[in-house]
Amino acid sequence: MLVKTYGGAVFGVNALTITLEVSIGGGNRYHIVGLPDNAIKESLRRVENAIQSAGLKMPRQKIVINLAPADIRKEGSAYDLPIAIGILAASGQIEADDIGNYFIMGELSLDGTLQPFKGALPIAIQARQAGFGGFILPDANAGEAAIVSDISVYGMRTLPEVVSFFTGGQRPEPVVVNTRVDFFRSINRYPYDFADVKGQENIKRAMEIAAAGGHNLILIGPPGAGKTMLAKRLPTILPPLSLHEALETTKIHSVAGKLSAANALMTERPYRSPHHTISDMALVGGGANPQPGEISLAHNGVLFLDELPEFKRSVLEVMRQPLEDRNVVISRAKMCVDYPASFMLIASMNPCPCGFFNHPERECTCSPGEVQRYLGKISGPLLDRIDLHVEVTPVDFNALTSAAEAEPSSAIRERVIAARAVQTERFRQQESLHYNAQMSPNMVRAVCKINPDGQQLIKRAMEKLGLSARAYDRILKVSRTIADLTGTPEIRLEHLAEAIHYRSLDRSSWNR
Repeated sequence: MLVKTYGGAVFGVNALTITLEVSIGGGNRYHIVGLPDNAIKESLRRVENAIQSAGLKMPRQKIVINLAPADIRKEGSAYDLPIAIGILAASGQIEADDIGNYFIMGELSLDGTLQPFKGALPIAIQARQAGFGGFILPDANAGEAAIVSDISVYGMRTLPEVVSFFTGGQRPEPVVVNTRVDFFRSINRYPYDFADVKGQENIKRAMEIAAAGGHNLILIGPPGAGKTMLAKRLPTILPPLSLHEALETTKIHSVAGKLSAANALMTERPYRSPHHTISDMALVGGGANPQPGEISLAHNGVLFLDELPEFKRSVLEVMRQPLEDRNVVISRAKMCVDYPASFMLIASMNPCPCGFFNHPERECTCSPGEVQRYLGKISGPLLDRIDLHVEVTPVDFNALTSAAEAEPSSAIRERVIAARAVQTERFRQQESLHYNAQMSPNMVRAVCKINPDGQQLIKRAMEKLGLSARAYDRILKVSRTIADLTGTPEIRLEHLAEAIHYRSLDRSSWNR
């Protein structure tokens, strides 16, 4: 008897339908075909023990399982459950009439318990698009899959529960997640706040500008000046995730297996801070079985690289294309997957090996050559892609012990949201453009027009600092954001001057 069950396979951040054909006939060997990986090849041992633990019988006949389409490689242990249901249906132990209406996915333990798997959300989306009526999966994944509307999601704990579902037993109620209610109830709950930060008003201003325009930012300063503390608070002033952005971000984290059962929908902007020993592949994604990297996990959020010069040069250089294109294409001989990577890059670094170059009070012990070699670890092309270079100085004792309350994140976020609203209106005809940092060179020329005095100012700055054409574009984008924050339609001299000021690493004092 031939029975078909259905599941899904994730490629990139999307899924496709996989048909599992189970045939039982003469003989006594088991075969799985259709390009399975080792986890799937081993599944029949898990399935056999799980079936026996459920008080059912594993057929002692020839079993052939085909995973179609047969030319696409399948990976992971989530096919255990559809294989088990297919075997039970093909051997006549459960009715097969209703099985074709459901996607079935889940890993089986030897005692029949269902274990969670990666990518439940994109697979649920594919099940809905393919017209299936329901999705049966482990209870731990049910909340994540139930985000998808117009499909019944059933969370199961054991194989006997799934068997009972198809043999006329009591069926559980579908899992229901009120996405909008859950989303708006949990939005903007951050453990940090800019109200905790004493002093550093100029750095807060730079971070407000970065948040308002989606600009990349690098903080340069001595140890203990507060670079990491400030970076951790940047997500708290970004505009709240829209529901579409939340679903998009959740999808990526679902594929990577980073979602917990308690947080089916992400309501906070991601903040990723990988260690400087990270590899190229872990940062941009990839591997034998491609997975999203840190830059994709930071999509719609912040990627913070602390101690930037300590990262391997090759790791930093692979970010250059994603910073421009806002996506990553992972190419392999037999596949090509595309991961979104629209993130804000926030980096921090010491100015020299000892950390005290340009310090107002402490003396630097590094030679000029050591300083240059240290700064030279960051390539010019990468620095060109960072819009704001900000020097962080230590907070003095009086500011640190002041009883005055600092401005909270909520107040800064209101100004950022207002500036983003201006940009949304400006780019309403551009589907892929949402904020100033995403503007193309042609768009910069059209939107960031400056008067003759402004042209002279930026010309002198480029000649003095030796700025590239890309740095010129970045200055115009930042000045446009500053103008949006002040509510002025045109870019003024003071806006340009402030934007030029945020190019610390281009100034001669950093290149002695």
